[in-house]
Amino acid sequence: MSYILDIQGVNKTFGGLHALSDIQLKIEAGTTHAIIGPNGAGKSTLLNCCIGKLIPDTGSVTFNGMNMIGKKPHEINHAGMVRVFQTPEIFPDLTLLQNVMIPALAKRDGMFSFNPFKSMSREGVIQQEAMQALHDIGLEKSCDQHAGSISRGDKRRLEVAMGLIQKPSLLLLDEPTAGMARHDTNATIDLLKRLTSDGMTKVIIEHDMHVVFSLADTISVLAQGRIIATGSPEEIRNNPKVKEAYLGESEDE
Repeated sequence: MSYILDIQGVNKTFGGLHALSDIQLKIEAGTTHAIIGPNGAGKSTLLNCCIGKLIPDTGSVTFNGMNMIGKKPHEINHAGMVRVFQTPEIFPDLTLLQNVMIPALAKRDGMFSFNPFKSMSREGVIQQEAMQALHDIGLEKSCDQHAGSISRGDKRRLEVAMGLIQKPSLLLLDEPTAGMARHDTNATIDLLKRLTSDGMTKVIIEHDMHVVFSLADTISVLAQGRIIATGSPEEIRNNPKVKEAYLGESEDE
């Protein structure tokens, strides 16, 4: 069994609050691994420790055999670990096509200082890849529309495309269907299922259990900063500790 992400003994405190306590988590390559938990369980904190936005107090985060602790977010991104944020981080004054092209150019060229608009007009290959990414999420017909004018659900899908064009080996999705109608949610589920056949590993934080049980091969449950259970969807559905953790609490963080 090959693990693409190995988190061992990760602890993170904020003042006297133990946000994460001795996290032990292995993500198998080529699978979809969901992380769920009640409000304030530490799910987003854990992702931020993986992508370099936070540095754990103790422990290790190993991605593709490389230690990620101390690396900057853009270095982790270039290594192949890409996160799609809970709140869409897009360029509202640019078109959808331009939004998708920019991360591809940034990944190829690093911290670029050239005029991206002049460069984009000459980037036929990346433009084609961006159009394909928009096609995959069902937004190719809106490619020339300004990103700020589309719905919140479409903004979420746009950011998924901005992640996909970077061709990550590990895609971290923080509530990818938030704000979507059920039809769009189901379309996103179908898209993420297709990515599995391409061998991409996905870690999903999601409050919608329909999404979790439709996609996840494995589910880990966080409660009060600790992983209380990991298993198949059926094992998690029937786990008494999980039922207790959710009793009377919101699943959203």
